[in-house]
Amino acid sequence: MKYQHLLFILILVSACSGTKRVVKSTPNKTSETKDIIDDSVKKRTKIIDKVIPTIITETENIKGKIIEEPMIGSENNLEVFNHKEFSTLLKEYISENGDINYKGIKKDYKNLKNYISNLGQNIPDISWYKEDKLAYWINAYNALTIDLIIQNYPIKSIKDIKNPWDQRLWKFGKKWYNLSDIEHQILRKMDEPRIHFAIVCASYSCPKLQNKAFTASNLDAQLTKVTKEFLNDSEKNNISENNLELSKIFQWFAKDFKQNSSLIDFLNQFLDIKISENAKIKYKDYNWALNE
Repeated sequence: MKYQHLLFILILVSACSGTKRVVKSTPNKTSETKDIIDDSVKKRTKIIDKVIPTIITETENIKGKIIEEPMIGSENNLEVFNHKEFSTLLKEYISENGDINYKGIKKDYKNLKNYISNLGQNIPDISWYKEDKLAYWINAYNALTIDLIIQNYPIKSIKDIKNPWDQRLWKFGKKWYNLSDIEHQILRKMDEPRIHFAIVCASYSCPKLQNKAFTASNLDAQLTKVTKEFLNDSEKNNISENNLELSKIFQWFAKDFKQNSSLIDFLNQFLDIKISENAKIKYKDYNWALNE
């Protein structure tokens, strides 16, 4: 619409210029007629002088938005989906150590189900920024994992559930999803290896569940935080310059951590020490006991 206004102004300018040419080329007109035409030109010129700056400013604003929005994404806190409901739940039932009060969540189950229902009714589309999609699916994975445990609680391990990652229990839009779909077909294909420290498998050896939902506007900082936190947790990893005892997450998803270079290069981005390229690597046993 604003571009249509600009086109109108250009036509108006052209029309005024034409009027001026008519005045100059008709010296035989009466002075009264000339005065009328001159007066009309002056009025149009005043209108143009007022409108053109506004149109130019608005046009520049539009150009700025077109250029900037794909770059800044949700950094303006314009969240496509509000995860506040999940944050409230996490703050209430997740400890600072990442232990989950499944009994408490089970008593407050309606709030978790309501959040999952809202997720299912507002699935990402092509208009969403990558950060919005990542935050949505990370939170979805964690919420559905909690839901899976609640549906089978009490249990001692997620592995006590038959095919826990393959059960299609949740309908988002017109499709039924399982945890495996979200992790392997959606999140891992978004080329962000730090997601492995954000999604939680309800076990002691997995990264701890944060007591705040991930949001698009803070996603990069949150992903860096959970990555550093996981790497520096001596129960999950023991890291020195020449020897590494790593979580099996780095073995299972080795390809994800070597997208741009080596595993060592990836690790060195988030550590205070510099690991040698020749460091020896071993992987720790994974503790699947429930994280409560």
